[in-house]
Amino acid sequence: MRSDLLTEDDRAERLQPLLDNGWEMVDGRDQIRKTFTFSNFRIAFGWMTVAGMEAEKMNHHPEWTNTWNRVVVKLTTFNKGGLTDLDVRLAKRMDKLADQFGAE
Repeated sequence: MRSDLLTEDDRAERLQPLLDNGWEMVDGRDQIRKTFTFSNFRIAFGWMTVAGMEAEKMNHHPEWTNTWNRVVVKLTTFNKGGLTDLDVRLAKRMDKLADQFGAE
């Protein structure tokens, strides 16, 4: 598993599909963010529980907040100082889980 910072080629190839799927760059940081919206709090919290277990398996933990049916996720690899393959893999996994939980 790679944990080096993403190169410009990596960003074009691996990060761009995430940006096309609702993730966005955070101003002033080498970080991506996405807001996931679910039908209610219970489903949002269930998604967070499952996504959190996936993050734990990867030993890569998101910065996130939850307000009722919305979960805002920010990803970066703090100990590397920016975006790495871990962020891309966790973002993809979160997107897949969100689809399974019926995110809007």
